Amino acid sequence: MSHSEMLYEDRRDAGRRLAERLASYADERPVVFALPRGGVPVGVEVSRSLGAPLEIVVSRKLGAPGQPEFGIGAVAPGGVRVLNERVVRLLGIEEDYLEWVSAREAAEVERRLRLFRGDRPYPDLEGRTAVLVDDGLATGVTARAALLFLRRLNPRRLVLAVPVCAPQTAELLRPQTDDLVCLLAPADLEAVGLWYRNFEQVSDEEVIRLLGEVRSSTER
Repeated sequence: MSHSEMLYEDRRDAGRRLAERLASYADERPVVFALPRGGVPVGVEVSRSLGAPLEIVVSRKLGAPGQPEFGIGAVAPGGVRVLNERVVRLLGIEEDYLEWVSAREAAEVERRLRLFRGDRPYPDLEGRTAVLVDDGLATGVTARAALLFLRRLNPRRLVLAVPVCAPQTAELLRPQTDDLVCLLAPADLEAVGLWYRNFEQVSDEEVIRLLGEVRSSTER
């Protein structure tokens, strides 16, 4: 199969294809958790197909000093923090910097949670399956932090589901989950966006609109 035949049309298309693989979880009273912003259009399709509520979990990458795009870890709600200890050691990153960048990104996590969720408590996951979705995983550091947060909510089963991921990232995250569903695991991933024909930025406004759309349809 050629690269062009493997491409997703857009995130909604990827979500529909992912939902087919997750159909067996429909009877487990699932709750779908999407990582904003790119994971939300994917999550919309998965939640719709499974007849499940759609929730948001915010996780923020911790950037290296002077290289904000280079992730050295991530934070998620409730004080969750994961670090790539090997990279932190290699770069000789000081504890003071780690505390500063963690506090800054934790504040951004809280701001985005309020923006997207208001002050609603998270649903009770006792006896239910939590499905974490994103549009793709390169390093997987934000997904790892989000999984740690969701594990604290005590779901019966914790599933990570993505349309595309780097094979080594899938292997790294597999032990953190009860099931990992990845439709495409190309050895030459390079960037998640290369596996989509349309990979436009998703805005905060779009996230809020999509969440409202799902909420109104599930409350009917």
